[in-house]
Amino acid sequence: MAEKTGLYSVKFKNPVNIKAVSSVVGTKEAEGPLRDFFDIYVNDNLYGEKTWEKAEAKFVKKAVGEVVKKAALTPKNIDYILAGDLQNQSAASCYGVKDFSRPFFGLYGACSTFGESLALGSALIDGGWGENTVCGASSHFCAAEKQFRFPLELGNQRPQTSTWTVTGAGAALLSKEESPVVITGITTGRIVDLGITDANNMGAAMAPAAADVLLNHFKDFGSKPSDYDKIFTGDLGTVGQELLINLLNEKGYDLSPNHSDCGILIYDGKKQDTHSGGSGCACSAAVFSMIFKKLLDGEYKKILFIPTGALMSPTTVMQGENIMGICHLIKIERRA
Repeated sequence: MAEKTGLYSVKFKNPVNIKAVSSVVGTKEAEGPLRDFFDIYVNDNLYGEKTWEKAEAKFVKKAVGEVVKKAALTPKNIDYILAGDLQNQSAASCYGVKDFSRPFFGLYGACSTFGESLALGSALIDGGWGENTVCGASSHFCAAEKQFRFPLELGNQRPQTSTWTVTGAGAALLSKEESPVVITGITTGRIVDLGITDANNMGAAMAPAAADVLLNHFKDFGSKPSDYDKIFTGDLGTVGQELLINLLNEKGYDLSPNHSDCGILIYDGKKQDTHSGGSGCACSAAVFSMIFKKLLDGEYKKILFIPTGALMSPTTVMQGENIMGICHLIKIERRA
């Protein structure tokens, strides 16, 4: 069973195995530098559907089906599916997993949802609720723009602080069956609100929450940045990355030598004109395919994976409410 470590963290006495990982992405993501790490990429972001929202549900269905297949299992072997997205009421996840007919937890943690999914999926395995859980998340650029900002047809200009919502879905299969890559600990984030109200600068809203969860992790585990090969945040982008590094420098921690951000990695910022970088639930979920591959290959031995989220809704943004940040930290290691 897991052991509570400090105020915010748990340590798994029996690490939770990551059996397989999958990713399905859209056209812009396939044109980026991580193309070879994705399992499936499409040449039509509508994915043969009539709406962006239905397309996203199809991404979810494909990612879940792919990760189950890669683990050499069938849907009947899956005890729980945990997934979430940015659509109202997590509609993409609901429609995407319904045909699997498995017990389902729908989640919402904004762009931190994949981290939340891994944390809760690990708890289910550790708690003896089942043998296998599928953890996933998705997003779609066109659906997110329509819901949170402006429909694409309006042709609004995007400021340089904005990020590009990743189109796609990612999934990981957690299991009791042994695997070379394991989750050894979790630090749960708390809501951090520093008064950011600009929906086109989510990096600024999320960076304080990322700093907070990292500081809590270092305290709870008695560790420091140099103890890890890499520290991956979810989708801070270039703006949020700079803020995060500065915030931790003020607390005496130098993150710059080994920090990477999924939102910066997934696109070529100069060639693809994504401004600050990538975002969306699928950002960290899709990039995790690359991270998992490098863990399997032994390039990384110990990492921190920290999907980051900006907690907002179209209503709260229109009413001028603050955009709060949340991040969940997953400690992942490769067995010797």
